[in-house]
Amino acid sequence: MNTSKSIIIRDAQPSDAATILHFITELAIYEKEPDAVKTDEQAILNTLFSDDATAHSIICLEGDTPIGFAVYFYNYSTWLGKNGLYLEDLYVSPDSRGKGAGKLIMKHLARQAISKDCGRFEWVVLDWNKPAIDFYNSINAKPQDEWIIYRLTGQELSDFAKC
Repeated sequence: MNTSKSIIIRDAQPSDAATILHFITELAIYEKEPDAVKTDEQAILNTLFSDDATAHSIICLEGDTPIGFAVYFYNYSTWLGKNGLYLEDLYVSPDSRGKGAGKLIMKHLARQAISKDCGRFEWVVLDWNKPAIDFYNSINAKPQDEWIIYRLTGQELSDFAKC
């Protein structure tokens, strides 16, 4: 891997909302869900940068050019009695892969988890995403095969909430 010394990670700022939306859209295309993105710049501003935001974002730059991003939030482990850091999304533009940006993002978030006394750093990966799985294996992350993710969304969520 050819790690560029000009790659930096910084906290996202409100002025990054359009860039974040761009990366979210690229990620959705990569994950074969191009029509799944329902957010817009204003929603990103409201949810990542408002005073009561519970999610956070970082931007990865090569020089002055944004090449990737991550969105994360804190969850809680009742067994550990500690917060955990949950990585919602990590994305590096295809032409910038192989330079170490993904690893730098993960290291940045691992340091963030440690600085906040988190007991865990977790994320999910699509079962077909072999490049990501290989990357996560290369950093000694361990898959948690015993868990199945369930989700309520859209009309199902609304219908269930009315019960």
